[in-house]
Parts: sequence; structure tokens; C-alpha cells
Amino acid sequence: MMESGAETYRAEDTMDRMAISQQLTQSQSFVTPTGIIFAGSNSLPTRLVRISNRSTNLERIALINSVSRKLVNKDITLPEAYSELVNIEKEHKTLPLWIQIVAASVASASFLLLYGGTFKDVPTALIAGGVGFSISTLLEMKTRVKFFAEFLAALFICLIAIFSVAWGLGNEVDRIIIGSVMPLVPGLLITNAVRDLMAGHFVSGVSKGAEAFLTAFAIGAGVALGLSF
Repeated sequence: MMESGAETYRAEDTMDRMAISQQLTQSQSFVTPTGIIFAGSNSLPTRLVRISNRSTNLERIALINSVSRKLVNKDITLPEAYSELVNIEKEHKTLPLWIQIVAASVASASFLLLYGGTFKDVPTALIAGGVGFSISTLLEMKTRVKFFAEFLAALFICLIAIFSVAWGLGNEVDRIIIGSVMPLVPGLLITNAVRDLMAGHFVSGVSKGAEAFLTAFAIGAGVALGLSF
């Protein structure tokens, strides 16, 4: 769930409910964006699992919630629940990269029109959004430095927008940039940070908020550097 973008309190609540359904009434769980600590009871060993990869996959979260509800309601047994979780992990992977790029391109063009852009800027927004998302994803996979990848992605988006307008292929640089960087904006991360803070998970809420701030700063710095040229 944490690898798929779930809130911290949701992961803890799911673990505790599933543990109680198996008569582990003294279970303790502690979840952060980078790790999970769980103990079934005071007499059982404590387990630590590190979370190294985080993305957004709301379908997986919904399916896992469904399994936990069926287990708590005694609709399935523990081995059946484990089997379903294994199948979810195997079958519901992240969409292929090319589909993500196409989706980012379409989203960029849609946001451009939403913010009052013209249809003449749509092809540029399609290209800039797809290129920016590709650079961000591929660089993060290679370097494991998320903020550097987002900085370069925003820089290239800005340069594409500037050159397209300079060559007469677009009208408004600002609207093209705004629409094209939207797939990079950490909307889910900001939402989860606020929800964790409201639920009293201050460590996770503050860390997610800091990550969202750094992501926004990286995007803004990339655009600012491009405009300074």
C-alpha cells in the first residue's frame, strides 16, 4: 500500500484490523514513508520492512482494502487472503512506460486548454508534457535522485515552450509551461501529507510535506532557469 501511494494511517489501520481478525489483539504497527515496523504481540518478534520504491497506483490500494475487509468479515481465510495479495502484487503492476507518457501528454494538453490556452499550443503541450514526463521517469530510474530528475524535466519543458513560440509554433509560453508541468506536480503527495497530519501522524505528514515542497521547488527552479535564458 505504501509503495502504491497510500496514506500512513490507512496502512497502519489495515495492518491492525487484519491482525485483530487473527486474534492478535496486542499488535503494534508503526509506518513511515520509508519503512514499516510491525509486531504481532509482545511475545512475537518484531519485523522491519524498508520501502524503497514509491509510486501512485490507486487500484492496488483499493484491491488490498477489499482483501482486508473480506478477511476481517471472515469471508476468506488467512491463506486465501495471502494468495489474493500475492496475485495483486503480480498482476497489478504499474502501467507500461509508453502508456504513462501518452497519458502525461494528453493531461498536459488538457490542462493547457483548462487554463485558457489556445488549440495552436496543444501540439507543443503534448510534446513538452510527454518529453518532460519521460525525462523525469527515466532519470529517476537511472540516478535514484528524484529532485534532480524533476529539475531537468521542468527545464526541458520550459525550453521546448520557449523555442516553439520563437519558431511560431505556439502562442503563449506561460500556459504551455503550466499545462506541461502538471503531470510532475505532487498532488497526491500533498494530499496524503495533509491527511496524515490531520490523523496525528506528524512524522509522516511532515516528511511527505517536505518531499512535496522539494518537488515543487525543483520544478520551479527548472522553469526559472529556462526562462532566464
